[in-house]
Amino acid sequence: MHILVLGAAGMVGRKLVDRLVSDGRLGDKAITKMTLHDVVAAKQPEKASFPVEIMAGDFAIAGVPEKLIAGRPDVVFHLAAIVSGEAELDFDKGYRINLDGTRMLFDAIRLAGGGYNPRVVFTSSIAVFGAPFPDAIGDEFFNTPLLSYGTQKAIGELLLADYTRRGFMDGVGIRLPTICIRPGLPNKAASGFFSGILREPLAGQEAVLPVSEDVRHWHASPRSAVGFLIHAGTMDTAKIGPRRNLTMPGISATVGEQIAALRRVAGEKVASRIKRQPDPFIIGIVAGWPRNFDPRRSLELGFTTAEKTFDDIIRIHIDDELGGKFAA
Repeated sequence: MHILVLGAAGMVGRKLVDRLVSDGRLGDKAITKMTLHDVVAAKQPEKASFPVEIMAGDFAIAGVPEKLIAGRPDVVFHLAAIVSGEAELDFDKGYRINLDGTRMLFDAIRLAGGGYNPRVVFTSSIAVFGAPFPDAIGDEFFNTPLLSYGTQKAIGELLLADYTRRGFMDGVGIRLPTICIRPGLPNKAASGFFSGILREPLAGQEAVLPVSEDVRHWHASPRSAVGFLIHAGTMDTAKIGPRRNLTMPGISATVGEQIAALRRVAGEKVASRIKRQPDPFIIGIVAGWPRNFDPRRSLELGFTTAEKTFDDIIRIHIDDELGGKFAA
């Protein structure tokens, strides 16, 4: 099995690659080759039992998608994207990468010929939904994104479903919750503060909270995100039917509930490192974000999370990223 990972240098991409290298297989098939692509070169995995090709550059340039699929990968994990805040600030860049690049990739697969029909796992987002919301967004709720990022992802979902319907690929779109706690340095995602108000205090640093504590949102851990991707890459897609895009399970929590969980797990001193500093730009973006879901279809199709409470999300970060210890 040959696997292509786009966005392999990103946080979720790195964790997916580590998991695939560790397992040495995807489902019941041994991995024989992996190709990793990102705008910057991904790190060469250590101790891989199969060849790993590293490619770097802009995948939204004519000719690049054709090179990426020239080896006819059996499974394509498409994680490459401009994140929400950056896509909102840079309209052209967001559409060029999130929409044009995705369409170019799908067309390269379509035009490859010879019966080529790979599994394509597309990482979408809950940003495809826009207010007003019900108490919990079900599988029948319509897509009315209120951000350019959400619009780009929604179009990608439609393309994935149509190209799959036409037999060009075997696509599965997964709408990821906001992944929390994201390790490493902050990125330009408008949702970054959800991780920052936990990550930085656990590392002994102050963090800025730009919104009020009553803001509610939908979350899952990086460990869960990798599990979603693996399941999407191996599941029996005959069970999905024509509706190829699924909202992933998660945990609905307010910022106040996040902070309370931090206090329970790490103590008051750690929680006191959070400083309130309202940011009108972030507040305006978050106001149109979904808060809670009833992801019945994905649960019925076997998608599961690694956590049951927000306390678990914090403990997973401490175990996976901090060696089991935090700065008390």
